[in-house]
Amino acid sequence: MRSLRRNGTSTVAELAEEVGTSRRTLLRDIAALRDEGFVIHSESGRGGGVQLDPQSMQTTARLSVAEVFALLISVAAVRAAQNLPFSDLADAGLAKIERALPSDKVRDLRRFLACLHIGQLSPKQDLSDLGTIDPALLPAFEKAFLARQHLRFEYRDAKGARSLRNVEPQAMLILQPLWYLVAWDPAREDFRHFRMDRITGPELVSGPPFRRRHVPFEKDVCPYNDLPR
Repeated sequence: MRSLRRNGTSTVAELAEEVGTSRRTLLRDIAALRDEGFVIHSESGRGGGVQLDPQSMQTTARLSVAEVFALLISVAAVRAAQNLPFSDLADAGLAKIERALPSDKVRDLRRFLACLHIGQLSPKQDLSDLGTIDPALLPAFEKAFLARQHLRFEYRDAKGARSLRNVEPQAMLILQPLWYLVAWDPAREDFRHFRMDRITGPELVSGPPFRRRHVPFEKDVCPYNDLPR
């Protein structure tokens, strides 16, 4: 793509030599780029070549379930805070992305979203120690929730004490700006809410899948799917 944008028109042989591949592989790659929405013209014969339409851009979304989920929950979090002036456009854009996903990925996404709940944070909540969330957490959540695998991580409580936890992830709760993992803790035989900004080093634990449990949320917490659009 960089070569086509830089050189304007190139022959297949020139492109193959520049990127270090065979003519056959290059033609297959060009076909794949066209499938993604890029407009690439080609002319055969002497003086012909391959040319990228300068106005061309990728139109096919190739996002993972975790990436689309991250977009959805970001929009949901802002909507819950009643501060999203372009919510209709955001929903329309996300709908297009969802339609571009394979059917199996759409099923995974909807199962993932069923675990998401939104609520309002108490005005008395202390936010002085609010930290950043480990970017490795969301991909680990995807596998833990969909495959019902135990999740192990190091947790720092409100007093700064650290402990190693092995839990069954059951739900995610957004109380903007705080995000929580709601999990069943077998060691304590009860539900626990873990602030995501206090979780580090998430690891999946192999073994038989755990069972789904009903999480008793407060009345002011609603499932993502029930959130007003």
